[in-house]
Amino acid sequence: MKTLRFGNFVCLTLLVAGLASCKTRDQFGGADGDYINGVPLPERRDGASYLGGNVSKGQYPPVQFGFDSVEIGASEAGKVETVAQAMKNSRSDIIIAGFTDERGTEEYNRGLGERRAQAVREKLIGLGISGARIQTVSFGEEMPVDSGGGEAAWAANRRAEFGLIR
Repeated sequence: MKTLRFGNFVCLTLLVAGLASCKTRDQFGGADGDYINGVPLPERRDGASYLGGNVSKGQYPPVQFGFDSVEIGASEAGKVETVAQAMKNSRSDIIIAGFTDERGTEEYNRGLGERRAQAVREKLIGLGISGARIQTVSFGEEMPVDSGGGEAAWAANRRAEFGLIR
């Protein structure tokens, strides 16, 4: 039994090492770091890479948030439920990117974006998805979907987006 476990461990280690040396498309991560749409992902506290493979965005609509809020509203909960159902029928992992509008300091917005991503992560876990399959990142006010001013633009930018890791 110990030989079988050791053999599995060696195979898994070689697989991880092989995948770590693979290049991913520049849009989603390069040899020099992890990127989504050309914007570098913030460094993780544990020094690990966010992306273990190619990431595809846009398959699911973003979850929108109220001003200075991390609460997933009733109108947005269905979006998370759709993602959870898809993950139950898939082997893909997911990365959740949290965003804010431009109001607030960069540091505050980075933290708020992370709390938004974590709120969506916790909702997915509550719906039966393993936390090991979910990664989070915050872009704060970077990468706005609407760079105009005013409430409509700010509301569009307060979101969490999903990326499937294949």
